[in-house]
Amino acid sequence: MATSKEEQQQEQTRVDAVIEQIKARSKQTDDLLDKAHRETDVIQKNYGDNNSVNTFEVDDRIETNAELQQQKQMVERAVESEAILKRQVGVLKDLRNSPYFGRIDIQDPDEPDAERLYIGTASFVDDEQNFLVYDWRAPISSVYYNGTLGDVNYQTPAGEQTTELLKKRQFQIEHGEIKNMFDTNETVGDEILQSVLGEQNDAYMQNIVATIQKEQNDIIRDTYSDLLVVQGVAGSGKTSAILQRIAFLLYHSRASLEADQMVLFSPNRLFSHYISEVLPSLGERNMRQVTLAEFLSARFQGLTVESLFERYESDRHDPQTTPAIRDFQEGADFMQQVDHYCHDLPAEDLRFTNIVFNGETFFSRDEITAIAMALPAAMQPADRFLSIKNTLIKRLKRRIDHEAQADWVNDIIDQLNDEAYHDLLGDKRRGDFQSLDDEVFYIGKQIVTKRLRQVYDAIYNGYFLDTYEQYNDFLGQVDRPDTIEPAAWRGRMRAFRTGIEYHNVALIDCAPLLLLRDILTGSGENRRMQYIFVDEMQDYSLAQLLYIKHAFPLAKFTLLGDSEQALFKGIELPKQLLERLRDAFNVRRANLITLNKSYRSTMQITNFAKALLPDGDQIQAFTREGALPKVMMRYDDEQALQGLLTEVNHQLTNTKTVAVLTKDLATSKHVYQYLKHHTVATLMADSDRTMPQGVIVMPIYLAKGLEFDAVIAYDVSATAYPDEQSVGLLYTIASRAMHHLTLLSIGDVSPLILKLDPTLFSIEHQVRV
Repeated sequence: MATSKEEQQQEQTRVDAVIEQIKARSKQTDDLLDKAHRETDVIQKNYGDNNSVNTFEVDDRIETNAELQQQKQMVERAVESEAILKRQVGVLKDLRNSPYFGRIDIQDPDEPDAERLYIGTASFVDDEQNFLVYDWRAPISSVYYNGTLGDVNYQTPAGEQTTELLKKRQFQIEHGEIKNMFDTNETVGDEILQSVLGEQNDAYMQNIVATIQKEQNDIIRDTYSDLLVVQGVAGSGKTSAILQRIAFLLYHSRASLEADQMVLFSPNRLFSHYISEVLPSLGERNMRQVTLAEFLSARFQGLTVESLFERYESDRHDPQTTPAIRDFQEGADFMQQVDHYCHDLPAEDLRFTNIVFNGETFFSRDEITAIAMALPAAMQPADRFLSIKNTLIKRLKRRIDHEAQADWVNDIIDQLNDEAYHDLLGDKRRGDFQSLDDEVFYIGKQIVTKRLRQVYDAIYNGYFLDTYEQYNDFLGQVDRPDTIEPAAWRGRMRAFRTGIEYHNVALIDCAPLLLLRDILTGSGENRRMQYIFVDEMQDYSLAQLLYIKHAFPLAKFTLLGDSEQALFKGIELPKQLLERLRDAFNVRRANLITLNKSYRSTMQITNFAKALLPDGDQIQAFTREGALPKVMMRYDDEQALQGLLTEVNHQLTNTKTVAVLTKDLATSKHVYQYLKHHTVATLMADSDRTMPQGVIVMPIYLAKGLEFDAVIAYDVSATAYPDEQSVGLLYTIASRAMHHLTLLSIGDVSPLILKLDPTLFSIEHQVRV
């Protein structure tokens, strides 16, 4: 509902008054930051000076270590104080531009007068500690997002509270000036959304906390569920909601939760960079971001891990794994069989390997097997492995004691200078020994220990267990379904062994192989992490999700995606997905939230994209008008490239960035080779972290989660997208576009497009000469 000019003037007067107070606080904070910076410099200089003192004498070393620890703690505190002030400066800078975006008038049951509260991206209080702005994450602020006029319930630390919502007002404030203001009974009115979401795309995802919808707010404020599954259509704001959820959780649990206790699994590095500015704009530190390939590679040091995109390319051009094998190896049953195999594995079947030093066997596999077989058969695998390690370390120490008296050791001791001798003594003094022989024996042990460090490391790191051979043994006795031919399975085992020989591991083997290694060795679990977020979850296998669950056993999980955008498998209904995940994850508190309204694209683009889907009628288009998607038909490759260039140049007159999306990397390279001779173009790769302006060319899997002002889909022909298996790909491409979508076909257009209502797109035929 529109507001009067008089009301707008009154609100502007308040905005001006609040901004004046923010400016005054900013000046104070700037002064404090300057002072803190000077103090940090002084403390760091002192630390640097003290760090270079003489530590040759043992007494000096002990005293200096205590001083250095004290100095180090002072440096850390000073740096942290400065970082806090820097964040406050950034928050106040944002508030100066737009102090708040919402107002609610509420009447509590026990209060005589109504309260007027203003909602913004951060709290701001005056010098008397009166709230001029409430943080959007505060419990009372949920009334703004969830409530319609009338009685509203909201959660607080003290339990559920009730209030009467009398008024809900929305603002769009830029540079301290109210641009737009109206009263509404909705969560966020289309007028604000039209303005905010219709702006030109940026290199980063924006902080659009002012546009949060009720369904998104349910996602953001869920602190109850152990497993939260968010199924959202393309452009529904699911990624934005997850980032706001992270900010909310950090605010809600600020006494017990740090940003580095959260991990977000991103689809690619480009996407990680794209969302990197959202949390800092809300005054929060960024959580850890990692791609699946990065996570797996860190756990397979020395091996090259196949990425999701390499798997996508190989499956398209040279499929080596049958669908039946893939379904089996990527399922929950396969992971359960790994677990049972490890827990039932007798000691004599453990695949140990020799520990070698200087080309000779130091501990043989037979000796290690004998140690294992002497242990109680009922021991848990991790306890058994730890016991073997401890036994080997004891035997190593006995070898060190024996070797410390060898002639070669005495020869080295005789040649040591005083400084080297003192270094080997370490924290001990000469008076600590009963005799000179004891002292020499101690020095000898230090020398031999250093020499045999390689053996100790091999024991400590568990290198005596050949987990690759153990996994191969598991593959040889796994209970396979009848749909997998024995010859095909033998080929799968050969492919695994060949890959390991060349230091490569296929993505299909990563999760079960890591699970086997972790169970047998008692490693791989991180119990510090509290929240794990997985974006584009439809591109992960259940086996991969289960391994991530194993790796972070105490964390709550938020999985978000869109089964319609699956690159690697068929479409699955959200409720079926939730049941499958709840059973596999074995959690009690699971929740599914579905987002069906798309805000990214114009109504015309959304209507076209959703028509591609079998259940697309569930998707609601946002009421922002635009041009119809355009299908361009060309009859050969040369004409198609010329048509592409013409369309690129046309789109560049309206926007700074045009994305040319292809089905695979080979097509992207082909298109890029042509375009780079005629315009400034960039071919994006999996390793890229930033997205330039101009013309960017990439295969669709790199555009996951991203959006562009203008999208040109290159070659949507019947050859490239022949049948229903291609629906997810085509839908994903179409739904990347915000304002302009062009689909260029070489030859006959895909039947997936031709079967659509012809009023959903325009078509441009090449004139045949």
